[in-house]
Amino acid sequence: MIVNFDDKYTDGIIKLWNTEAVKDGYVELNHKSFENIFKSSPYFKVENTFILYNNGVVGFACGCTGDDLPLGETSGYITCIILSAEIQTISNFLRLTNALETSFKKQGKKQSEVLFFNPMMLPWYIPSTQKHQHNNAPGAPVGSYFYKFLLEANYIERTRECAMYLNLDSFKLPEDTFQKERELLNLNYEVNLFDGDKHFGVTEMLKEFNNPLWQQEIDKCTKNGTPVVVAAISRKVVGFAGPVIRQETGRGYFTGIGVQPEHEGHGLGSILFFKLCEALKNINVEYMSLYTGLTNPAIKIYKSAGFVPVKEFAVMRKELSNENEL
Repeated sequence: MIVNFDDKYTDGIIKLWNTEAVKDGYVELNHKSFENIFKSSPYFKVENTFILYNNGVVGFACGCTGDDLPLGETSGYITCIILSAEIQTISNFLRLTNALETSFKKQGKKQSEVLFFNPMMLPWYIPSTQKHQHNNAPGAPVGSYFYKFLLEANYIERTRECAMYLNLDSFKLPEDTFQKERELLNLNYEVNLFDGDKHFGVTEMLKEFNNPLWQQEIDKCTKNGTPVVVAAISRKVVGFAGPVIRQETGRGYFTGIGVQPEHEGHGLGSILFFKLCEALKNINVEYMSLYTGLTNPAIKIYKSAGFVPVKEFAVMRKELSNENEL
């Protein structure tokens, strides 16, 4: 039977997760991390969380909704669908998927999404490392049964995100960095840490990128004093990379990198990112991980810094407005 979440199922969910979800590289759960990722999230709702129960927890599905989320007025997000190995069939997957979709539609949502804007972030281990972790899964892991069954459930793969990794022990500023910086200075550009007494124009710059995550996080960091690497011309900020934050896992947190279109073509993106790597290494960050679209031009910058691809995730969507109940 399928039931909504209740605290009495927590031990069973954790056991299922640590048996099945870990096979796709997700970090193990305990009561504290389950609370942090799921229950204490402001977007956790019992009506979006389902248990498939048969003499124990054999399935777990969680989604989230919120009108204040990117696309939140029209979309519900699927966070995860986990099934015990012996019942990993499309019919059981559809039972849980349908439960989530029905809940989304009752809340007025027109789409079901699996994508990086999901605020319930699932950490996963980076392959071929000493359990280095990335803090969020930006979609369905390509090759997983989650990905395969989503396709069978009529979800469309909209794009793929490439996860990349760099051990900062091996990072050095490319030899031509200083020459490029001198060339930029001749054009009145500078690349340094943001200084609130000196720089201006961050909010206006971020609006041009039309990226809600960047607008929220980078604007907040520059206002609360968290270091961000910026490119500026005559003190006006025209690009950023960052922020400069060391997480408890030893990872360097990364929101993104951007340069206003009218200031592209001078190598600002490369310098911004190299300076970010240097700043993170200087605060004893052990490694960096990030994800980017496979066709994003910035992937060349990441590779030039030494990053290597480690995993792919699919961004998925299903239109719900005209769907009949399964």
